[in-house]
Amino acid sequence: MAWVHGDPRRVAYPTDSNGHFCGQKGTPNENKTILFYFNLFSCTSPSLLVNLQCPTTQICVSKCPEKFLTYMEMYFMYRTRENYWSYYSQFCKAASAKPVKAFTQLLLDDDCPTAIFPSRPFLQRCFPDFSTKNGLLTIGNKTTFNDGSGKTRNVVELRAAANGVNKILDARAIGMKVFEDYATTWYWILIGLTIAMLLSWMFVILLRVTAGFLFWVFILGVIGILAYGIWHCYQEYSKLQGKPNSHLSIYNIGIQTDISMYFQLKQTWFTFMIILAILEVIVIVMLIFLRDRIRVSIALLKEGSKAIGYIPSTLIYPVLTFIFLSICISYWAVTAVYLATSGTPIYKVIAPEGQCEHENKTCDPEIFNTTEIAKACPGAHCNFAFYGGKSLYHQYITTFQIVNLFIFLWLINFVIALGQCTLAGAFASYYWALKKPDDIPPHPLFTAFGRAIRYHTGSLAFGSLILATIQMVRLVLQYLDNRLKDAQSNISRFLQCCLKCCFWCLEHVVKFLNRHAYVMIAIYGQNFCRSARDAFNLLMRNVLKVAVMDRVTEFVLTLGKILVAGCIGILAFLLFTERIPMIVEGPTSLNYYWVPLLTVIIGSYLIAHGFFSVYAMCIDTIFICFLEDLERNDGSTARPYYMSQSLLKIMSKQSSQTKKQ
Repeated sequence: MAWVHGDPRRVAYPTDSNGHFCGQKGTPNENKTILFYFNLFSCTSPSLLVNLQCPTTQICVSKCPEKFLTYMEMYFMYRTRENYWSYYSQFCKAASAKPVKAFTQLLLDDDCPTAIFPSRPFLQRCFPDFSTKNGLLTIGNKTTFNDGSGKTRNVVELRAAANGVNKILDARAIGMKVFEDYATTWYWILIGLTIAMLLSWMFVILLRVTAGFLFWVFILGVIGILAYGIWHCYQEYSKLQGKPNSHLSIYNIGIQTDISMYFQLKQTWFTFMIILAILEVIVIVMLIFLRDRIRVSIALLKEGSKAIGYIPSTLIYPVLTFIFLSICISYWAVTAVYLATSGTPIYKVIAPEGQCEHENKTCDPEIFNTTEIAKACPGAHCNFAFYGGKSLYHQYITTFQIVNLFIFLWLINFVIALGQCTLAGAFASYYWALKKPDDIPPHPLFTAFGRAIRYHTGSLAFGSLILATIQMVRLVLQYLDNRLKDAQSNISRFLQCCLKCCFWCLEHVVKFLNRHAYVMIAIYGQNFCRSARDAFNLLMRNVLKVAVMDRVTEFVLTLGKILVAGCIGILAFLLFTERIPMIVEGPTSLNYYWVPLLTVIIGSYLIAHGFFSVYAMCIDTIFICFLEDLERNDGSTARPYYMSQSLLKIMSKQSSQTKKQ
């Protein structure tokens, strides 16, 4: 429906006051590609310019004015030099052999602008050509000019009328400099991103050796920082012994704007010391009681690194996910544009002075001058406003946009679910191979992808539908919050905040359950509901293992992302700021060195995120398989464990300790 009724030319081409496209081939405006505003001073809001709703006449022209000239000046000069009119008539509605209308009649009919001034085209529209000379804002080397109606205007007034648009004009110059920086440094950026890819791959592979080291260094660091905090609080508490007023409590001094006053009290430092001591005890106790589960989690991290080493093709899968997501985003954007451009031109009454009772009413430009509105509101015009209609289809365009957005969320979640199920199938084939790597089936990633497409599409679509519904509700709540922000009472704000919080929690819980349900689907091939139930029950039976595993994995992967992005960022900073010319000579004469620097850092982080998302899915899959292995098998000859030797050793130690107890 959108592609039948929509017309994307309405976005590509500016539209004049008569609803005609500027620069469209096969029309009288084919060579007139730029939109010209008769009176820019009537555009009180810069956003109106961008939305094509400025209350002034707009026509298509082939070029923008290049000099100052009022209609009265042209009218008198035309008697001696006819070329004045030939130049000025370019910016009138209809060209004629000579200027035949008096100034008062011109104002009523609005056939020509009262004045033109130097402009330049941007976004296919004529905007003032501002410049700075000796610290003064000028236009055409002038600071004041005649607006054609007898008033002397200041350049600052014109800039205020187009303030928002002028920011875009300034951004154009910045954009050109940014483009120059990219043109100079593109190969260095590619080198940096390539190094980031290699570092990410090395980090994942080396986790089989460094996972335990990284975790225990972090834990010891936390214990050390807490211990230093306790010592520092004790030192500050001791220094305040005997000082006047230090014995006062926080309750005695009340609420103070100077926060430093609280640090002059012994009670403040004593409170901090107690809090830090409690945290220190909690961390140490957790380490003592959860040490076995932490060892299992670290062993699973190492096992995940081995699995990726045996199935390296899984690291390329994020590229396929990126392609699928790009297709979904493009489909949604194109459909949204077609829907937004559906309809016929709608014309509204516009009064430049804003004093017409019929303003914003729908009108017909063909007969407007013969209607009562034109007589009641002299100077009012019937100008193009937007595209719309009153048919059944046009009444439901908003509904179609909502449906299109919902389908977009559904497709995005389906693509992510497909990737998770595919990777889970590949890594499950690794875990359930009794002799690794000999029993791993050939092409496990390709086989898992085909299996997910052929057998599990419905289950993935159903899980994605649940998540998309929750996300849609969250978007609706956010939209209502933005629209009704000023009209809400405190109670309604509180209730809406609670709803948003609840749905945020619900979305994350569903994402967590869906992720593990897809693993169960990849292992057993059952439907979504049964897989989700089995995954939930399995996780609840091992809730402590799940909590420890989740935190350990999150820490290691976050550290890896920061490490990769940080290393590449430091190298890029040294290169782009020319700090290491003796090692390698980087690009010189950059306008903004932070542009390629941020590009490299963000790109490196995204590359690391792509690699580690595969690793995270690998850990989740192996963890679920590990829990299933423990419940289904007992290590006997008839029912041997499928876990690796390192995990088997840990489990053997734990079982022997349990027997002793």
